[in-house]
Amino acid sequence: MSPAASPLLIARGRRRKGEGADLRAVILDAAELLFAGHGFYGVTTRQVAAEAGVDAALIHYYFGTKRGLFDAVFARRAEILNVERLEAMAAYEAAQQGAMTPRGVVEAFIGPLIERSLTGEAGWKNYFRLVALVNNTPAWGGETMNRFFDPVVQELISVLKRTMPEAELRDLYWGYQFLTGSMMLALSETGRIDQLSGGLCRSTDLEAVRARLFDYCAAGFEAIVKPLP
Repeated sequence: MSPAASPLLIARGRRRKGEGADLRAVILDAAELLFAGHGFYGVTTRQVAAEAGVDAALIHYYFGTKRGLFDAVFARRAEILNVERLEAMAAYEAAQQGAMTPRGVVEAFIGPLIERSLTGEAGWKNYFRLVALVNNTPAWGGETMNRFFDPVVQELISVLKRTMPEAELRDLYWGYQFLTGSMMLALSETGRIDQLSGGLCRSTDLEAVRARLFDYCAAGFEAIVKPLP
């Protein structure tokens, strides 16, 4: 096959999920679903192609390698979330005019993720499960999270520092470490709390999460912050 072959020619003769669909987006959706369920090493490009209903050559055509595909999956929604969280924190800071609280900052940072999971298309839930998986992968998860999310996290730390000028930076970074674990577990909707609570709580009840998570994380920052010497 010629390197310049049309993606439509590559896809010819294969089932496609939706006539006229953007093939690149179809592949990303399929990869996102599989990576979220099985991790990077548990998925092959042939499996992604089968899930998407396209020829495996399209993976190479659009993304080059499996890691290129994975990075494209990760970047697609990260870019949206980063913009929404930066805008939310900036809007909150402008509205408060120096009267910010840790809870308000935390809500601006986490709120867009919960809103996307509640109201966005189904792929968002797959994406949050994937991010939680990467966030807990020692070998290369930290590097991936750094590459895609560092600027918005550093802005969170900066806004929190302006909110709590007495805080030591190390405490704010530790606070973020604990926040991100709570946030991503809540958004993964694993069903763990359903069984643990005997049905009293449901991991899919994101309104219940929203009613509690902001207060929980803000209280954590307030509890560990120590005045500067």
